[in-house]
Amino acid sequence: MVVRLSSAGWEGVDAYRVDVEVELVRQGLPSFSLVGLPETAVREARDRVFAALRAGQFRLPPARITVNLAPAGRRKGGTAYDLPLALGLLAAAGQLPVESLNGAFVAGELSLSGALRPVAGILPLVIRAREEGAARCIVPPANGQEAAVVRGVAVFAPRTLAECVAFLRGEQPLEPLAVQETPQDAVETPQADYADVKGQLAAKRALEVAAAGGHNLLMIGPPGSGKTMLAQRLPSILPPLSFEEALEVTKIYSVAGRLPEGGGLVRRRPFRSPHHTVSDMALVGGGTTPRPGEVSLAHRGVLFLDELPEYAKTTLESLRQPLEDGVICIARASQSVAFPADCMLVAAMNPCPCGYFGDPRHACTCRPDQRARYRSRLSGPLLDRIDVHVEVPAVPYEDLRAAQPGESSARMARRVADARRRQEERYAGTNIRCNAGLSGSLLEQHCAVGGEGQALLREALARLGLSARAYTRILRLARTIADLDDRAAIGAEHLAEAIALRVLDRPAE
Repeated sequence: MVVRLSSAGWEGVDAYRVDVEVELVRQGLPSFSLVGLPETAVREARDRVFAALRAGQFRLPPARITVNLAPAGRRKGGTAYDLPLALGLLAAAGQLPVESLNGAFVAGELSLSGALRPVAGILPLVIRAREEGAARCIVPPANGQEAAVVRGVAVFAPRTLAECVAFLRGEQPLEPLAVQETPQDAVETPQADYADVKGQLAAKRALEVAAAGGHNLLMIGPPGSGKTMLAQRLPSILPPLSFEEALEVTKIYSVAGRLPEGGGLVRRRPFRSPHHTVSDMALVGGGTTPRPGEVSLAHRGVLFLDELPEYAKTTLESLRQPLEDGVICIARASQSVAFPADCMLVAAMNPCPCGYFGDPRHACTCRPDQRARYRSRLSGPLLDRIDVHVEVPAVPYEDLRAAQPGESSARMARRVADARRRQEERYAGTNIRCNAGLSGSLLEQHCAVGGEGQALLREALARLGLSARAYTRILRLARTIADLDDRAAIGAEHLAEAIALRVLDRPAE
């Protein structure tokens, strides 16, 4: 007898249906064969499953057992096939009604005692189940809230294999899970606030502009000037995640196994800050079975790279494609997958190796050639993808001792939200979300400049020797500044501020 039940495999951040087919033949010598390109963790499922069956007082008759994971041409990894394999064996042995498995997607790891343990990638599985028309999903309890986020599919979370079998037999009722009103990941916790930042008005303004238009940003300043402090507070002024955006982010964290146990939707924009020793694979993703990297974990949020020139050059260059396209494509001999990577890049660096070039309070000990080599670690194509370059000088004593707090994140966030709302209305019906994505005819249409502004741009291009890419980025920034000012047309003052936010375009000293 062949029993078939549904589970899922993962490719990138999306799931595909996997049929677990179990054949139990009572003639011949007992044996167990698992086919369908299983990886090591799947092949080891045999020992976990039989131990869990013994712990639940289930007895299988001596038989030749063949298990096929279809489609057989795709590699299957992970431990999510433990539970469907156990249920398939029991159904094939006549100890579980076969019809109880119809219309259900099943996934979960089994411990030797029969308890269900969480697995990665449950959210994409439930989304696939809904697309396949499944009526219910059976998942481990720790994955319950994650799965319940998807509407239209009943989610059940038994604690043990024995409880799951009793539920399918109709001997023990289980209530479908509902999303908690206050998920664990939405519990109010204090966020860092820009009110804590003393001084640095120009840098805060640059961050506000970057947040309003989704622009990448580079801060240049001496050690201790507050670059990291400023970057860490950027998520506090970004608009909250929409439900669709939260679902995208949660899928990535689910596949990566980064969701907290019992957690549901990711409610806050991610902030990722990998150390400068990070490898290419850890930053952009990869592996034999590709997994998302830091740039994907920062999707819809912020990727902060501190001490930017200290990163390996090949590592930085690997960011060029995802920063341009908002997606990272990883090709392997057996498969090619794409991970979302639409994030804001915020980077920080010192002006020179010692860090004090241009600081009036500390003498720089670097030679001109050392400063030039330090800057040359950042390639032109990478810098071309960064719209805002701002200097962050050391904070004067008077600002540090000021009793009055700086402007709060809440006030800045309101202005950013208003600017983003104007952009959503302007670009409705296009694939552009914010000004950072403007290009081509849309750039010309929405960034028209009057006579005074054209004269200013002409002079800036002539005196600063700006490239065509710099010209485009100045127009994008000016459009964002005008949105913050609630102005439909770009004025000369908006262009002037945009040019001031591009310090690396100025002639080298």
